[in-house]
Amino acid sequence: MASHIVGYPRMGPKRELKFALESFWDKKSTVEDLQKVATDLRASIWKQMADAGIKYIPSNTFSYYDLVLDTTAMLGAVPERYGYTGGEIGHEIYFSMARGNASLPAMEMTKWFDTNYHYIVPELGPHTKFSYGSHKAVSEYKEAKALGIDTVPVLVGPVTYLLLSKPAKGVEKSFSTLSLLGSVLSIYKEVIAELKEAGASWIQFDEPTLVLDLDAQKLEAFTQAYSELESSLSGLNVLIETYFADVPAEAYKTLTSLNGVSAFGFDLVRGTKTLDLIKCDFPAGKYLFAGVVDGRNIWANDLVASLATLESLEAIVGKDKLVVSTSCSLTHTAVDLINETKLDDEIKSWLAFAAQKVVEVDALAKSLAGQKNEAFFSANAAALASRRSSPRVTNEAVQKAAAALRGSDHRRATNVSARLDAQQKKLNLPHLPTTTIGSFPQTIELRRVRREFKANKITEEEYIAAIKEEIKKVVKLQEDLDIDVLVHGEPERNDMVEYFGEQLSGFAFSANGWVQSYGSRCVKPPIIYGDVSRPNPMTVFWSSLAQSMTDRPMKGMLTGPVTILNWSFVRDDQPRFETCYQIALAIKNEVEDLEAAGIQGLPLRKSEQAFYLDWAVHSFRITNCGVKDTTQIHTHMCYSNFNDIILSIIDMDADVITIENSRSDEKLLAVFREGVKYGAGIGPGVYDIHSPRIPSAEEIADRINKMLAVLDNNILWVNPDCGLKTRKYAEVVPALTAMVQAAKLLRAELASAH
Repeated sequence: MASHIVGYPRMGPKRELKFALESFWDKKSTVEDLQKVATDLRASIWKQMADAGIKYIPSNTFSYYDLVLDTTAMLGAVPERYGYTGGEIGHEIYFSMARGNASLPAMEMTKWFDTNYHYIVPELGPHTKFSYGSHKAVSEYKEAKALGIDTVPVLVGPVTYLLLSKPAKGVEKSFSTLSLLGSVLSIYKEVIAELKEAGASWIQFDEPTLVLDLDAQKLEAFTQAYSELESSLSGLNVLIETYFADVPAEAYKTLTSLNGVSAFGFDLVRGTKTLDLIKCDFPAGKYLFAGVVDGRNIWANDLVASLATLESLEAIVGKDKLVVSTSCSLTHTAVDLINETKLDDEIKSWLAFAAQKVVEVDALAKSLAGQKNEAFFSANAAALASRRSSPRVTNEAVQKAAAALRGSDHRRATNVSARLDAQQKKLNLPHLPTTTIGSFPQTIELRRVRREFKANKITEEEYIAAIKEEIKKVVKLQEDLDIDVLVHGEPERNDMVEYFGEQLSGFAFSANGWVQSYGSRCVKPPIIYGDVSRPNPMTVFWSSLAQSMTDRPMKGMLTGPVTILNWSFVRDDQPRFETCYQIALAIKNEVEDLEAAGIQGLPLRKSEQAFYLDWAVHSFRITNCGVKDTTQIHTHMCYSNFNDIILSIIDMDADVITIENSRSDEKLLAVFREGVKYGAGIGPGVYDIHSPRIPSAEEIADRINKMLAVLDNNILWVNPDCGLKTRKYAEVVPALTAMVQAAKLLRAELASAH
């Protein structure tokens, strides 16, 4: 019986790639140093899977930044502004596309389906010149082969690549990127030919867009693409991999009818209805790669249940054609439990990180082949029973409180326009008020202070004094810059979710459970294992301290319940909305304490989105439904398809919403051009904080003017795209200076116009 892994985390068990990348970007190491770290990581991952007994080991799932960007490089589809003239694409152009540079903005970044991973959005148009610009897929296959490991090269499928692309600047928004299919396929044919010549016997195309609601024209593109590739693929076993949701019936029919395809991979964790389609009609003689081990979460697999599923599938497709697999790439999970020192033994027994999931896949495959590891299965059953019966999981009072929430709408007593009037009388803000999103740069010194406090190397008094000094510095900087509504900079917070989770019951924390978010940015998601409540206030001390340092309004900064939910590894033994309501109640308590102290993940299928949006919006409203009209509730969102959910955003009933805008080429403004009326305060971001590039005041003023063309000046706020924690002060100060200058310039113009 065969086993397969869709993909594997590439940052390394101790974030080796992150540190190598950042050292290279800071010009502290050479490209050879970076490549050495990457080569060692790849070799380690391939050997680990081979030693575990995995038959179908993926290659080309490593990336210096993002797999979609790698595909853009492979196709030579570099936007003109980066000056690419052909040949192998080097690091300078590659990282300029990802991060921007001193003179050029980065390409747009957005979420990879409904995960917390982000990809760089390709920019395509009728004049895009395609050329074979990166031989990475072939070179990594050869690299593994030289180590004695025959891998399955993985490519982002051609149709998914085009469907995830957008029209380039200056190209009509109605331009169909699918019209470029023929040009793209010509490059794929070159790649395939080189892989065959190098000795590859399998090739994997990731086509996750097949789980979306696709019309007939888009489904036809799959048929056209694989028909055209059929002769090139002759002699290869071809696997098309889907994941993250059920494959709709029409898409399933299209997929399983494709020419030249030998195997189909399905997510059978999130795509449970796909099982029914397989049981009704699976093509004879084809391989089924059954994704029964969860690639999105960190809970140990229920081996007995998975084995039962696999045995039912074996009866349909045959023993020789069934392959045990992960539901998707393991890049969405933490790397290896072996590095965990913080988790207690009970919780640790409930978990499986990527390295453990590889072992689970192999154990299931061996069990199907009659080589069941009884001790492994016994330990798994004991861990599952421990989790089900553990008293630390259930809190009856929390469950009752959350259940009672469902019958009420939880809206604030007055409408947003009346609240804004009351808030303006109290705050007396100018037109186009300036603010930031929350965090300020996390310096080396600041990280050292937090690390030493956690390790008991400094006292609590020394820690508080150091953080107080940092807050004082951030408050003074904002006053010197003349920012209108201040933040305290969040120097006490390691992460926007982990900080809160550490103070809530029902959460556990790993020491090294890092997961890539984008580029070198990693997050360490909390583990929600039980019912959630707030034992004590979480932010009141620091926010009150910050407010005492200034006469200007100071925002109290809280991470919202839906973000805490979606940026955590969530318990899988109750519906997600129930967990979210529990978090919302905890945040509600915090909001009310802040007010008393004087301080101001969407499903992929449309049929499932309404229910999700209903409880997500409700969760937000729960947090602030009890505050006074004069307390201004801000909320921030970034890197999402806002235009698709604008009505739900309005329904959140926040006083001010700040939204990422600049990196996505201001597409958010299109929804207002099309007639959507928005009466609350809104701050579409005026510059990209995920790039080291510093914008000028003129550039920001031009961006604000575009906003003023579609939004009333009395509701518009001026702010960056996101928090500033990942940037350096040398970048932040001039950028914020330009932002304030731009706002003042336009205020003067508005005043003279009246």
